[in-house]
Amino acid sequence: MSSRRQFLHAVAGASAALPAFRESAMRQAILAGQRIDPADPAHGADDEAYWGEIQRAFDADRTMINLNNGGVCPSPTHVLEAMIRDLRFSNELPVTHMWQILEPRIESVRRDVARDFGCDPEELAITRNASEALETLIFGLDLKPGDEVLVTNQNYGRMLTSWDQRVRRDGIVLTQVPFTVPPPSTEYLLDIFRRAITPRTRVIEVTHITNLTGQIFPVREIVKLAREHDIRVFVDGAHAYAHFPFTRDDLDCDYYGTSLHKWLLAPIGTGFLYVREARIPDIWPLMAATEAMNGNIRKFEEIGTHPAANHNAISVALAFHRAIGAERKVARLRFLRDRWAKRLLEASDRVHVPTPLDSRQSGAIALLSVDGIEPGALHAWLLNKHHVVTTPIKHPEFSGIRVTPNVYTTIDEIDTFADLILTAIRNGIA
Repeated sequence: MSSRRQFLHAVAGASAALPAFRESAMRQAILAGQRIDPADPAHGADDEAYWGEIQRAFDADRTMINLNNGGVCPSPTHVLEAMIRDLRFSNELPVTHMWQILEPRIESVRRDVARDFGCDPEELAITRNASEALETLIFGLDLKPGDEVLVTNQNYGRMLTSWDQRVRRDGIVLTQVPFTVPPPSTEYLLDIFRRAITPRTRVIEVTHITNLTGQIFPVREIVKLAREHDIRVFVDGAHAYAHFPFTRDDLDCDYYGTSLHKWLLAPIGTGFLYVREARIPDIWPLMAATEAMNGNIRKFEEIGTHPAANHNAISVALAFHRAIGAERKVARLRFLRDRWAKRLLEASDRVHVPTPLDSRQSGAIALLSVDGIEPGALHAWLLNKHHVVTTPIKHPEFSGIRVTPNVYTTIDEIDTFADLILTAIRNGIA
């Protein structure tokens, strides 16, 4: 079992420059760690005493049930307090406190995140979100008229819009590949790209996990396929990093962009862009940098004046994440997903969940549809009458409400949601 001394050592190892944990947050994480066997992370997925301690690290509004953690997540209170502390310190004398004292600490953040992701710090830029990271790649790679980019038709909307601008501006060709949900196999997901590749294909942009149904893609296999054809693969990991465990070497990718205000629970407006060192000179920064920075990962951070407090608190959030453990975390998230999804699937044949359950092809994100109930109306009924937050999804090939719990979500909240869906099935939502 974890001891207080072991936990303190783990936190200290995450970053020597970390602000101190709140006393209560430290106690909660220590108590949680003492309850679970580290050799079997899944064993503690349903240990409510364990997760109750983690939940108390958040000042959540329990009058609302937040099942929309796919877009942006609340931070643990001690992470928020670290950011606010630095904002106040910055405001006292910004030109000195922010620029000269706090901003240089981004190097500690870079080191900490790079260690967790498994890359060299000189390959990782701190960004404000996944969109900024991916748009740096999308607009930063030289492409000629007629060059082809492959995506799926379930890629994130902002990325599709970005590629469409390159179509309109530069004359490239964007091919959107459809796929069945849930897909019959991971080989099928690989094959949709294999069959779509042409001699003009230059880039594949793939979502690590989709924001619509929560499907996890076989990134490593797609990267291997693409390299055989000298094709670059941009990985949109907006919903993946700190959601389920992986490293750069697990993916073997050259490019990766993600948000950190989702599953890492870092402050809003944080993310990172990974570019393999040899590939850095090939990508133009989104905002101009000097020629001398051509091979420097920091050229992607040339965005003008911005707060240092937000990105410095990333290290605090990362320490909290690592104290829980990535395997333990995803086991809990899948447990919460299955608790509502399997219950509803067993209760009614009107319920459909086109998210692969009972596998490692999904995590917390799942899509729910109910025959006879329009998803937008169901979302509104849950929100306005019962104070439950979900996300309505409307795609040309499917629709539903996206249900996404997080580590602060309680069993009672999950069960209340499921009870409400069963009520809607029995009685309607008029």
